[in-house]
Amino acid sequence: MMRFTLPRDMYYGKGALEELKNIKGEKAVLVLGGGSMKRFGFVDQALEYLKEAGIETKLFENVESDPSVETVMKGARFMRDFQPDWIISMGGGSPIDAAKAMWVFYEYPDTSFDEILQPFSFPTLRKKARFIAISSTSGTATEVTSFSVITDYSTGVKYPLADFNITPDIAIVDPNLAQTMPAKLTAHTGMDALTHAIEAYVSNMHSPFTDPLAIKAIQMVIQYLPDSYKGDEDAREQMHYAQCLAGQAFSNALLGITHSMAHKTGAAFSTGHIPHGCANAIYLPYVIKFNAKNAGDRYGDIARSIGIEGSDDECVDKLCDKIREYNAKLNIPKSLKEYGIKEDEFREKVGNIAKLALEDACTGPNPRPITTEEMEKLLTCTYYGTEVDF
Repeated sequence: MMRFTLPRDMYYGKGALEELKNIKGEKAVLVLGGGSMKRFGFVDQALEYLKEAGIETKLFENVESDPSVETVMKGARFMRDFQPDWIISMGGGSPIDAAKAMWVFYEYPDTSFDEILQPFSFPTLRKKARFIAISSTSGTATEVTSFSVITDYSTGVKYPLADFNITPDIAIVDPNLAQTMPAKLTAHTGMDALTHAIEAYVSNMHSPFTDPLAIKAIQMVIQYLPDSYKGDEDAREQMHYAQCLAGQAFSNALLGITHSMAHKTGAAFSTGHIPHGCANAIYLPYVIKFNAKNAGDRYGDIARSIGIEGSDDECVDKLCDKIREYNAKLNIPKSLKEYGIKEDEFREKVGNIAKLALEDACTGPNPRPITTEEMEKLLTCTYYGTEVDF
């Protein structure tokens, strides 16, 4: 038996933020990131709507990019002091992911972080609060997913938490918030969305319910991402919906080793963290070539859905070329070496990164099994930009 879970309600379209004035409750904590939502006036709008709903609201601010275990625990303590019946998070993937994890430790303060690392092992939530996610970026789709990614900075490892319990009750997908994204963030989040959809379509967990969502998301990203990158308002709106479709697909079909590799390299190098969407964009064509031995027909479906013609093998090559073409348009490097990772440091760390990536929660649904040795070879290809032929 399989399961398909989405938020209870999703409100979308320009001005959808106004739905906040209709929720019923007494107290809310609004979890925020670095301040862009305040600067653009969206926090004030949200607070006004919540005031209209009669809900007392406190802010938990400054969740860092790639939220830490420490921030999660601090937020949970903040919630236990205030006792909200709504947890609301507005912004990109980081504050929403952090708020999801805070939710667990707010309701279950005696639970340890290690206890929820096993996918789908969370305790039952909604004993104290429900959850609203309001996305401002067009990539992570965490507003509709059962995932949260939290970083342990003491080890440099990102942990993907997964459980249907943390699927938000309400998702607000208002494209007005996405109009504020700078070009680089638009590029990285857009390629993250494409990776989500492609990995969901070829995942061992794909289904007749997730396939249409994944294919439509891929088609929309290919159509709208270049103009969204240039700042076109209509394209930005369509990308905000495309990433949400991709999220609905991968939340139920799960992902693959592109994400496993990105999770374990994001904070691993001294040159600074590699943005998650950028890492996915670099790794994706290499992973497609590796997986094609088991999923060539699925990649062929994807390629044909966006107008590529040929045999499955030809479609795989042309799909990889298309992704590299988009990366070039979006100023995303072709390899980790081109990104600026030092060769000596890569060689020193690649073995351990490969081991950690193999253990990542996203590796299991990958369509082709992989060993630690193969993972190290694949990562090495992504460093030097060499062909995957194994």
